[in-house]
Amino acid sequence: MSSPYYIQSSPLNTRFNSVVGWLARHGLSIAGTAEMSVRGRKSGRMQRIPVNPHTHGGVRYLVSARGHSQWVRNMRVAGGGELRVGRKVRAFSAVEVPDEEKLPILRAYLEKWGWEVNQYFDGVTAKSTDEEITAAAGDHPVFRITVDARP
Repeated sequence: MSSPYYIQSSPLNTRFNSVVGWLARHGLSIAGTAEMSVRGRKSGRMQRIPVNPHTHGGVRYLVSARGHSQWVRNMRVAGGGELRVGRKVRAFSAVEVPDEEKLPILRAYLEKWGWEVNQYFDGVTAKSTDEEITAAAGDHPVFRITVDARP
């Protein structure tokens, strides 16, 4: 049995992500980024990571380009978290999307964010066939998120 797909962050990417997270935390969103906080499944502490919330068909999603990362594993247990851009913090609930429903979401995600994430999709791009994107779907968890209506 092979372990779940995951691409470890390089030291440079880790540093870049910390800068992007800091900017979002201080109110500067780059191309729609936000800082996500999700409760750690082991530590119980909030873990922070920059994410690219993606809207498709009027529904918001979080896609894990790097695969079955720690934030994905935490989200599966926590069932939600918080998105922050500056002082605006929105709690959300999350439900994982089954692989068979991911095709249109992943294609739209790659169309918008491919410039940043194509390197994590092993040659799959927004222009790939439906079959190629579907084959990659199991390696890239997707969560449908519902942001609380409260301000």
